[in-house]
Amino acid sequence: MIKTVIIEDEKPAARKLERMLGLFPDLQIVANLESVEEAVEWFSGNEHPQLIFSDIVLGDGLSFDIFDKIFTKAFIIYTTAFDQYTLKAFKLNSIDYLLKPIMEEDLQGAIEKFKSFIPSDQAIKSSDIKQLIKKEKTVLSRILVKIGYNLKIVQTQEVSCFFSENKIVYLQTQERIYPSDFTLDELEDALDEKKFFRVNRQYIINSDYIKNIHTSPNYKVELEFQPQEEITVSRDRVKDFKDWLVGN
Repeated sequence: MIKTVIIEDEKPAARKLERMLGLFPDLQIVANLESVEEAVEWFSGNEHPQLIFSDIVLGDGLSFDIFDKIFTKAFIIYTTAFDQYTLKAFKLNSIDYLLKPIMEEDLQGAIEKFKSFIPSDQAIKSSDIKQLIKKEKTVLSRILVKIGYNLKIVQTQEVSCFFSENKIVYLQTQERIYPSDFTLDELEDALDEKKFFRVNRQYIINSDYIKNIHTSPNYKVELEFQPQEEITVSRDRVKDFKDWLVGN
């Protein structure tokens, strides 16, 4: 039997997931945990499972906080309503990332991946996880941003550009600018490369918002951009930028 733990603070969601996992007779649910605090306490005093299904946003923090405090060799399948945490999830032992509401076929695919990737009686190897990450490219489609004490979901297609200022990365929409929790390097890896391109060290732009492209004899390329007035493509990125435009 594959020992399995569910970490979920919403009881209806936990019950639904447990029912769905009941379709897999070789999975044995050994614990249902509701918070970071409860999970840390449980993992500190119990034999670790082989598989963990974990929501990310819990009532007392992010589930990442659990695994910052507790080392585990278990595989983790994250279940969440937000996809902005994909990159951090795959830095841990995550093998899949299921967006709520969870579809039965997606759940089955994640479990089959777990079973085929490594035998259940073997310990996970970090090198295997790194190899899996290279094969799995998850495109970021939504970003959760904070507005005071409120949260807002922004579709990446609504973002004209991401830019760095004073060590904070912001995203720009037609309406306003929002701070994010990402770095530009993380965004460059996660965004749809057909739509987004990093034109210099400070900016990643969305092709849908380019108004005009100006060139000069010294190979300088400048973009008239919405809502920014002008963004310069760094000289060492000009060729890649032109190739990207042609490819799109």
